[in-house]
Amino acid sequence: MLDADTPDDSDTTPAEKAAAARTSLEARDGVLVAFSGGVDSAVVAALAHEALGDDAVACTAKSETLPAEELDEARRVADEIGIRHEVVEFSELDNPDFVTNDGDRCYHCRTMRLGRMYDAAREMGIETVCDGTNASDPGEGHRPGLRAVEELEVLSPLLSHGVSKDEVRAIADDYGLSVADKPSMACLSSRIPTGIEVTEERLTRVEKAERVVRQWGFSQFRVRDHDGLARIEVASEELETALDPEFADAVRDRLTDLGFDHVTLDLHGYQTGSVSPGSDDADDEDGDDDEPLVEDVFATDYPTK
Repeated sequence: MLDADTPDDSDTTPAEKAAAARTSLEARDGVLVAFSGGVDSAVVAALAHEALGDDAVACTAKSETLPAEELDEARRVADEIGIRHEVVEFSELDNPDFVTNDGDRCYHCRTMRLGRMYDAAREMGIETVCDGTNASDPGEGHRPGLRAVEELEVLSPLLSHGVSKDEVRAIADDYGLSVADKPSMACLSSRIPTGIEVTEERLTRVEKAERVVRQWGFSQFRVRDHDGLARIEVASEELETALDPEFADAVRDRLTDLGFDHVTLDLHGYQTGSVSPGSDDADDEDGDDDEPLVEDVFATDYPTK
């Protein structure tokens, strides 16, 4: 669970912190790791597997907000670690509070997702559920999802042992994990601005749109769905490619076919939280910044035909 009294261990190396976290996991009879396949949960899964062997399970929750590619990636990373991997299903869309998409959307999502993890753990005879919350997360501003972690008393070994985000990546590199430098990936609902209902149609449209952008080789990007207006964000170092007329023509045509009325490129580039200030935008494992909404952002329009 979240621990505000974590001691100052700034002189402790990432390897020492990882060893301490691993030792604490060894004291458990078994653990289920809420596993997205991102770097945070991958490190926790690697530590748990090393500490407990077959008594550690990685569990991924499949729902409408999880891109199919991310589920495939979670399976691959679990296999890379060697940990047993289970997939459970649920739907955030069953919860009207989530669908409404207010400032607590991530709280409702995380509560449902972790609740499903506890159900799965009980079915396996496991008492402890872990997640990938790290020591950098509580300082990232308003994080409603972290409230669910605390309320459900989820064990967060990285947070408990003061492992920052940069140290998580260092530990992942030490373990030889292929996701050590993986960019953050938030659930698909983070692409829908606060106040616009989250629907299966919008989630599907965003997933297909991002698949189109990914095919062009972009690594850090989002397609934000402003109720019919697609706003593409790419990392600053990839902006030149996004301004290529060939890409502009192709992405405009493909996204128009998916049902978008307008397709735009955000000249501010990729920014977490740019449609939903205060939400948890980054694979449920990273913080979010309070960024401007689309009305305050300069964008170039890829006009539809």
